[in-house]
Amino acid sequence: MVDQKWLTTSAGVKMPRIIYGTAWKKDRTADLVVKAVQAGFRGIDTACQPKHYNETLVGEALVRLKNHGIEREALFLQTKFTPLSGQDPRQVPYDKNSPVELQIAQSFETSKKNLQTEYVDSLILHSPLAPHTLLMKAWKAMEKIQKAGGVRQLGISNCYDIKVIQSLYADADVKPAVVQNRFYPETGYDADLRRWCSHHGLIYQSFWTLTANPHILASPTVRTVAHKYNKTEAQIFFRYLSQSGIVPLTGTSSELHMEEDLSIFDFELSSEDLKNVSLLLN
Repeated sequence: MVDQKWLTTSAGVKMPRIIYGTAWKKDRTADLVVKAVQAGFRGIDTACQPKHYNETLVGEALVRLKNHGIEREALFLQTKFTPLSGQDPRQVPYDKNSPVELQIAQSFETSKKNLQTEYVDSLILHSPLAPHTLLMKAWKAMEKIQKAGGVRQLGISNCYDIKVIQSLYADADVKPAVVQNRFYPETGYDADLRRWCSHHGLIYQSFWTLTANPHILASPTVRTVAHKYNKTEAQIFFRYLSQSGIVPLTGTSSELHMEEDLSIFDFELSSEDLKNVSLLLN
């Protein structure tokens, strides 16, 4: 197995520094998750959102992996509660007429059944709810699951307003351990939000990391650094993020790219190279 580095979150949970994302995999989900884990990935990201994820096939993959000697406990498993606005109306995995607290409880039970597990390592609120009072109702429902032992840590995704995360953090009994956002120039790469997260001990996970940044991968800076280390441009960008405290998600379906993504821990960028790449995010 590839030697994959881990970090420990503020909730005391071990999280891999790179995670395999399962969005848009559809009928290929199980096969790709098995390939990813066999390649060396130990973090899997999914969601109880049939519109974009096949959570049931992630569960099938976990069973197949166990039969190959890779136990559930060896993996970091992350899923999400997706509010009604993010669901396909024809495939809502909970009672859409129930209050949000019950929707979250139902969604989590569906996730456990889909994934064939008694717990998940990380439960993410797929997007903030407004107003703040509704957000806190949802968060309290997630806290109830966490306090009952169903999930080890909580987080939020698609949260680009620093005031929203600050208010949530202030009012939460169980503080968010993770923020997972699209990593792209339209939000200034969440520079202020990431600084705040770092100061308060939250781990920032990035998705859409390569897709949204072809200009960075094609830049003379990254190409020069890639040539220096004899690595691909994607490896340089992922390594830059990892050394900057960001946990990137990758959803590649290529076994070669899986191996390349995991091998980013085989080298380290110099402080000068880190600085030069960081200038591309300004």
